[in-house]
Amino acid sequence: MEVLYSRCAGIDVHKKLVVVCLMVVEENEAGKSQLRKETRTFSTLVKDLLAMGDWLKAEGCTHLVMESTASYWKPVYNLLEGQFELVVVNAQHIKAVPGRKTDVRDAEWLAELLRHGLLRASFIPSAPQRELRELTRYRTSLVEERSRIVNRLQKVLEDTNLKLASVVSNIMGQSARAILAKLLEGESDPELLADLAKGRLREKRAELVLALQGELKPHHRFMLTEQLGHIDYLDEAIERLGQEIEEQLRPFEEALVNLDSIPGVNQRIAEIILAEVGGDMDQFKDAAHLASWAGLCPGNKQSAGKRLSGKTRKGNAALRRALTEAGHAAGKTKNTYLGTKYRRIASRRGAKVAVLALAHNILVIVYYVLKRGEAYKELGVSYYSETEQAKKGQEKRFVKQLEKLGYQVSLKKAG
Repeated sequence: MEVLYSRCAGIDVHKKLVVVCLMVVEENEAGKSQLRKETRTFSTLVKDLLAMGDWLKAEGCTHLVMESTASYWKPVYNLLEGQFELVVVNAQHIKAVPGRKTDVRDAEWLAELLRHGLLRASFIPSAPQRELRELTRYRTSLVEERSRIVNRLQKVLEDTNLKLASVVSNIMGQSARAILAKLLEGESDPELLADLAKGRLREKRAELVLALQGELKPHHRFMLTEQLGHIDYLDEAIERLGQEIEEQLRPFEEALVNLDSIPGVNQRIAEIILAEVGGDMDQFKDAAHLASWAGLCPGNKQSAGKRLSGKTRKGNAALRRALTEAGHAAGKTKNTYLGTKYRRIASRRGAKVAVLALAHNILVIVYYVLKRGEAYKELGVSYYSETEQAKKGQEKRFVKQLEKLGYQVSLKKAG
């Protein structure tokens, strides 16, 4: 096979050490090319990683490859970025022969594949985008943690026979928090507690009085105090993270506004999208490649001329989660193209498939919105019914329904 890189190295990355195999093509005394291999082991401490970089530079190494092993590849990548052409690959794509696996063999196998150009590099965003990703992903984890604590709080309330969550729509709303605060202060009269209701909740005062008849024991009071304090702390942390993310995304204000114009996409989801895919769409060949990278396109598995599975593959989990949430929201919209598409697919294939289809569609829209630098243009509810493809689909469905009823159908255009 053709050798593309005459001086390259493969790095088998672990938590405490890295094994590096350097491959160099040199000329011997007879003037013929020969391959020289050299393997060394370094710890993952900064001092040793810098020494590894100095050794590779002294040998004239130009390209390095490593597996995307957990988060252990990141310190190595961060220190060597800009000094070499770094390639990070999916470990599933380069499994060695079973039964012959050692750290040294793994490093050699990586280097061998790299020198012949047989590896497909994973997409690694720029350093500023990676930093923004960490902020948005951490905020998402805090939001999820807050939801878990709220659910635990509701379980404690159920244990006390206080059915507050059955009456109020938001257990963390202003009225519910005021009632919980009074309960923790020792107030137990349902009539007095119900008087704390505000807004439309006052219309449910009679139900609220009945729901607040329970027994709050000392250990319940302690647990509720701790949980409410934890929720308040998370609210403050999420707010601080939001401010920091907003500051980091200040150069992308126009892109955020354009993304926010897409049905189902709010400010938070727009921030996640920009953090995950970046603002420059030139790094993706087209919208289909972006959808494939995100794991939001149909799977491609065929054998003997038969399609075996259309299951989507794994992709960017954070982006997929955000777009799925956007798909749920867009599916509930009225008088929109996306809402109409959701209802059309859900009626035939179910809500889950419809949401995933909308997530894919939204990502394609995101690609063109960022590529062209313009806001989303609504296609309207009549888009499907006006296209030729939609008309053919309707004909096919109607014919199929009539054939099921026992009719033999042949179509002839009027006029």
